[in-house]
Formats: sequence, structure tokens, C-alpha cells
Amino acid sequence: MSANVEQNQRPDYDAELQQIADYVLGYRIDSTEALDTARNCLMDTLGCGLLALRFPECTKHLGPLVEGTVVPHGARVPGTAFRLDPAKAAWDIGAIIRWLDYNDTWLAAEWGHPSDNLGGILAVADHLSQQRVARGKAPLTMREVLEAMVMAHEIQGVLALENSFNRVGLDHVVLVKVASTAVVAKLMGADREQLLSALSHAFVDGQSLRTYRHAPNAGSRKSWAAGDATSRAVRLADIALRGEMGIPGVLSAPQWGFYDVLFSKTNKDQKLKPEDQRRFNLPQDYGTYVMENILFKISFPAEFHSQTACEAAVRLHPEVRGHLDEIERIVITTHESAIRIISKEGRLANPADRDHCLQYMTAVPLAFGSLTAEHYEDAFHEANPIIDELRDKMVIEEDPRYTREYLEADKRSIANALQVFFTDGSKTDKVEVEYPVGHRRRRAEGIPLLEAKFQANLATRFPAGRCERIFGLCKDQAQLEATPVHEFMDLFVI
Repeated sequence: MSANVEQNQRPDYDAELQQIADYVLGYRIDSTEALDTARNCLMDTLGCGLLALRFPECTKHLGPLVEGTVVPHGARVPGTAFRLDPAKAAWDIGAIIRWLDYNDTWLAAEWGHPSDNLGGILAVADHLSQQRVARGKAPLTMREVLEAMVMAHEIQGVLALENSFNRVGLDHVVLVKVASTAVVAKLMGADREQLLSALSHAFVDGQSLRTYRHAPNAGSRKSWAAGDATSRAVRLADIALRGEMGIPGVLSAPQWGFYDVLFSKTNKDQKLKPEDQRRFNLPQDYGTYVMENILFKISFPAEFHSQTACEAAVRLHPEVRGHLDEIERIVITTHESAIRIISKEGRLANPADRDHCLQYMTAVPLAFGSLTAEHYEDAFHEANPIIDELRDKMVIEEDPRYTREYLEADKRSIANALQVFFTDGSKTDKVEVEYPVGHRRRRAEGIPLLEAKFQANLATRFPAGRCERIFGLCKDQAQLEATPVHEFMDLFVI
């Protein structure tokens, strides 16, 4: 056999893709807890999007690519008057959802925000529901939206459990693209071959680098990256449903596949040693685990690894607020993931830089007793030099237990502790918070606060009567599930 030719025997689809396809097309969601949590997630996610519409840096991105475009049965962007094609609507919905870093979170070997997938899910479901009614068919219902949310959460979350994309420099939105592609292809009526084709194109696509999330390049792209990913998913699903062939060995192909090119350690000639090869490790089957264990951001619009540090700072605020100029040092005890992605010093260039800085997100509530989206803006930062003075006094320490329990399946803590030392030798107690209020362990405490957050966010966009109607529908699981998607979206049109 000649060494100068390649063997052109087309493989079966990679098993990892087939597992996702089998799950999406065959799994029956009967977990009451998962569907109830998805309902709460829907409320919270839409509320985050509505709140983001107060920020011009977000709204400048919204609307049709060509002004004046008319789209039959166009998908709506909540809180606006836009009717867009599903791909651009997915971009817009995904962008407003993520803009303020306030929607749900999943933390494991990889991080991310599974509700980002709602951009593609809502856009496609709204368009299809309107289209079906126009053709005399039954509309899609919100039950189908909730089921798609559960599945998207599960795909993104299970892939993240033991597979670290950040370790190889890739952004977690690759998982948004993959999860959204799977569920929107199903909503659009894909068969198994079409769904596999769509998934293969999601992996063979160019993948975003994490550059825009880290010092010294952190910037606002991180606020629309997930919208871009879920929008691309809609486009890829559409391509596959038009009959485009897939790439069966997209993950495993030697030298050219995702694993060898993007997921493994390589040398200059791209020849991999066995010990350098990485493959996805899937420690459990797809089900409803991720939605049931999702982390809600309830108290603070802040990167999730800092949530418990912010809570500790709020607790210490009454004790230190009159003595800020007497502080000698502030010790933040945290876990490895927080140190790796949000611990930074030096000048913070923009709001996106500040909401990914552990020290900044701790200093503000320590000094002022709260942390809101407005606290990241340039004007607030410039008017309050005390923030940077406190940052300069911060010492970051890792607790190995925090790091270990962050990854333990029965804990998944996101622990931080805070202690303040004064120039006269006195000190505060060490305030430790291991589980944020949005954690599953604090659901009973957290859901009433989540509902209050949703009501407050609704009030930023709609009159009181509309707010009450939306909230009442979202509180009623059975009524919400039975509501046609396009009628639900009607409630969010300006």
C-alpha cells in the first residue's frame, strides 16, 4: 500500500454526535422538577434581556441587518417592536439575555450559561408557531419551548462536566452553538440524518477564542458572543434541513478533526503522541440533571465565580463602611477557577472588564452595600476612586477545599471567604459563603427572590397591567405550557 495516498473510507458519524441525536429525538422529559425549573429559568432569562434594553451599548446591535426589511411571520425580540428572520432574532435575543451577565450559570470543568440557548429556541419557535397558524395547522406550545430548554441545558452542561474547552483557549460558546443546533433542528422538523449533519457542521465551524474574556483584552464581545453562537446554530440547522451533507468524522478524523486540531496538545508538525490526544469524556447519560441543578444569578449581575464573594462583602459592609480609609488589607479566599479567570489587577478599561474582575466586584458591595449593572459604568467608576484603592489592598488566596468541592458532583460549591484587616491591628471575622443564593441547595430561599427580580425587570419595560399578566402566566405551569408560543411572544411586543 502506498504511503502517499489517504484511505477514503467514509466513517459512521462519531458516537458523541449520535448520542446527542438519540437524546434529542428519543428522550421523553417527564421530570416535574426539570420543567418547573425551566419555567423559572424562562422568567429569569427574559427578565435579564428586558433589563439590558436600558443600555445603549446593547441596543445599538439590535434590529434587521438591512433597515426596512419585512419578514413574513418574523420572530419577535422581547421588549422591542422588531420582527426579524429567525437567525437575526436569535442573535438579538441571545445578546440581550447575556449582555448584563445576569442569567443562569453552569460550572464544571467548563463554564457557561445554558439559558443563552433560549435565543435560538424562542426565535425559531415563534416563527414556526406563526407560520403554522397561517397554514391552518396547530401552533407550537410553550411546553415545547420548555422541553427544548431542558435539552439544551443538558447537552451544554453534560459536555461541560469533564471537558475543559477553556484549557485549550476556546470559548464556552462552542457548547451554545452545539446545543442550540441540536434543539432548533428538532423544532424545525429534522430527521436523524439531518440532525447529525447539523451537529457535524457546528463542530467543524470556526470556534471562538476566549481572548475577549481575559485581561488585558476583556471587552463587550463577551456580551454578544452567545447571541452569535445561537444565531449560527439556527443557520446551520437550516442548511442541514435543505439537504446539505454532513461530516461524519468531524471530531475524530486524524489531523483534520476537532479533537486533533482544537482539543489536543500539538507540536509543530501536528503529529500527536497518544498521551497528548484528548477526547470528550461523558461521565453520564443525557437526561434532566443540568436543568435540575442549574445556578441562578439572583443577587448580583456579576460573573458567577464571584457571587459568594459579593454576598460576603454585603454582609461586611455595615461593619467597614465608616472605616474604609483605615483598611490595611483585604483577604479574599477563593477557588482555582476564580483565580484563573477573574482575578486581575491594574487599570480596568470598560464595564465588561470590571464585571469580570473579582476584586472590583468585591470592592463595590464592600464600600456601597450593593452591586448593580450601573456600578460597572465608566461614570460610576471614575466618581469613586475608593474602589481602586480597595482593590490595591486585596490579597487573593486559594483554599484547596474550595477548589476540590467546586468539582464534586454532590457539592458543586462556589465558595469565597472575605476578611478585612485594619491599620490598628483589629480585623473583622472571616465571612465564608460556600453556596450562592441561586444554588440548588438554596432553592427555597432563592425562588421568591428570582420572582421578585423578574417582576422588577418587567417593570423596566412594560406598564403595570402587562407586567401582572405576564407574571401571572409565567407562575402557572399548566397554563404556560398550554400557551401557543406566538401568543406568549405577543405579550412582550412594544
